Amino acid sequence: MQNIIRYQEAFIEYLNKFSVAREPHTLYDPINYILQLGGKRLRPVLTLFTTDVFGADYTKALDAALAIEVFHNFSLVHDDIMDDAPLRRGKQTVHEKWDINTGILSGDAMLILAYQYFENYEPYIFQQLAKLFSKTALEVCEGQQYDVDFETRDNVTIDEYLKMITYKTAVLVAAAMKMGAIIANANEEEANLIYSFGLNLGIAFQLKDDYLDAFGNPETFGKQVGGDIIENKKTFLYLKALQNLPEDDAKQLYHLFNINPAQPEQKIQNVKELFITSGADRMTLGAIELYTNKAFEMLETLSISKSHKDELKAFGEWLMGRNV
Repeated sequence: MQNIIRYQEAFIEYLNKFSVAREPHTLYDPINYILQLGGKRLRPVLTLFTTDVFGADYTKALDAALAIEVFHNFSLVHDDIMDDAPLRRGKQTVHEKWDINTGILSGDAMLILAYQYFENYEPYIFQQLAKLFSKTALEVCEGQQYDVDFETRDNVTIDEYLKMITYKTAVLVAAAMKMGAIIANANEEEANLIYSFGLNLGIAFQLKDDYLDAFGNPETFGKQVGGDIIENKKTFLYLKALQNLPEDDAKQLYHLFNINPAQPEQKIQNVKELFITSGADRMTLGAIELYTNKAFEMLETLSISKSHKDELKAFGEWLMGRNV
């Protein structure tokens, strides 16, 4: 994990040099604000890590890593508006600190800035990065729309939910890793294999996020615990609970996900109890382990050193054991 810390430190140092000191300040101050709120920096770290894994100087990937992080935060700014979320990483969301219009416009500017960082690469690498990024950005939007659609549907399936989180979350993790392979001039087969590793890891990551949203520690999670329950989001936990509860309890859970009380604390508690009673909490942890192991299986097919495979595996194990 020492290398991971090195990548984090290198990226944060690079990010700290990034400050959009342009006018109007009301457009750019929110961008600087969201980028300095912290976070795991998972995606840019994976870009640097993968570049190193395939034998290139990881500092060559700093601009791509920054593009990934700026895009990710752009999506968070807009997600928070759509979810009416008050907190992000324990601090006010952009639209709460400023207003909704500022959040929308600053987010749009972040998307454009993200594309600009790829311009620092030679034409052939730029073309591959931009093509992958465009595909990924559109998939993220599709995943977000599925997420919105599911809020008003009563027949969402587990498979549909997994497709949604694949697009909304996992494809960006996968693309972050493939970008590192592209910058390192890895062959197409290897680049696609590391993409598959990242995709499965990203699914496991989102399932862990779903679990922590219900059962995480408010002091370490950085977001409002129970936020998905308040928003009536049909997560893996909810869908598994609905499948496995007795009819009367399933009706109670369904009812709870169709009300919006002014004081939601009791609703959150009741839903969590049904998650536990149904075994959905354990099933979610099982699914996290399943997709993490699928990611690890992809490692065995990669033509990289055993030490690098061990590092990637240790990173995946750390990520799934997190409480933030």
